Amino acid sequence: MVKHDFDVVIVGAGIVGAALAAALRGSGLELALVEQRPPEEPSSQWDARIYAFSPGSVALLDSVGVWSQLDAGRIAPVRAMDVRGDRGGHVLLDAYEAGVPQLAWIAESGRVQHGVWQALRNQPDLTLFAGVQGRDLRWSSAGARLELDNGEQISARLVVAADGRGSWVRGQAGIGAHRGDYHQSGVVANFACTRAHENIARQWFREDGILAWLPLPGHTLSMVWSTDAVRTAELLALSPEGLAERVAEAGGHVLGDLRVLTPAAAFPLSILRVDSLVAPGLALIGDAAHGVHPLSGQGVNLGLRDVARLARVLRERGEAGCGDLPVLRRYERARRGDILAMQTVTNTLYHLFGARHPLLARLRNTGMDVVQQLAPLKSRLMQQALA
Repeated sequence: MVKHDFDVVIVGAGIVGAALAAALRGSGLELALVEQRPPEEPSSQWDARIYAFSPGSVALLDSVGVWSQLDAGRIAPVRAMDVRGDRGGHVLLDAYEAGVPQLAWIAESGRVQHGVWQALRNQPDLTLFAGVQGRDLRWSSAGARLELDNGEQISARLVVAADGRGSWVRGQAGIGAHRGDYHQSGVVANFACTRAHENIARQWFREDGILAWLPLPGHTLSMVWSTDAVRTAELLALSPEGLAERVAEAGGHVLGDLRVLTPAAAFPLSILRVDSLVAPGLALIGDAAHGVHPLSGQGVNLGLRDVARLARVLRERGEAGCGDLPVLRRYERARRGDILAMQTVTNTLYHLFGARHPLLARLRNTGMDVVQQLAPLKSRLMQQALA
């Protein structure tokens, strides 16, 4: 018989929501996870959505028994990050300089999500509600009651919203969310390259947007090109051969000729700020709690840092209830600074490199050269990347 009364109900089983369920294993809390679309078995095709996982994120996924179970042949380490401005500015962040084996790992979103989901299937303190979604959600002094679209009702002391930027749970709670449109899309595709990428992640701040190449295993790379609506439409309309040539040219042919492995797709870019991360009986994590420009590659890492902190707060709450507001405020206080800092940095870089004034162009490129020459500044940047 399926249980319907829980301590914590997590709505959304993307990487972040599923990771929270795994991180709370053995906490003494009775858990439920609700996901409308459980991840499918990965195919041999490359996933269009690729993430750069920081060492901190990998450590979390490893601690819940997920990372070591992933196919190592589909994961690539990042040994260095080569960042170039639009007027000759240059910063190189090198793992060797930082005294670490790698700065990050590049992995497919779908494979990681499936890996976490598989780890949850035999978790004894967790009940999975798969293929259903919420229809109604109400809070009272006794906790929350969630009605699913199949008619089942679930009660919980704490509801965790892990259901993305358009979070239905956040809306049901009446927490304000403020979206700032960047008027850009992230165009993504994967390519085979004729030259070895040497596990270097490359990023160009160009007049037509921000182009990133992320190393995948072998002679393979993943592209994210953040650009305006006109150029997005142009890129999506190109033939595979035309797209490969355009992307290779934009990167100065540093990896030789390219060949399209997965067709181009696009998703809109925006920044998301919420009025509060918590309310009585509610906590927001991941994209339900924040959104940043992908130029930093830190979106999923921010979400996994939410997971680590919320799991710690719930485990260390003592005699307090898991949905008590003073308990949840500890999570909010711990996360606000990190989220604000990342949003400020990415938003500032977007506007700085989007400005066409010649003086700003010189300033931003000179700034990159200064960072390249000053070891303490480079060290600070690398510490952020390693978090």
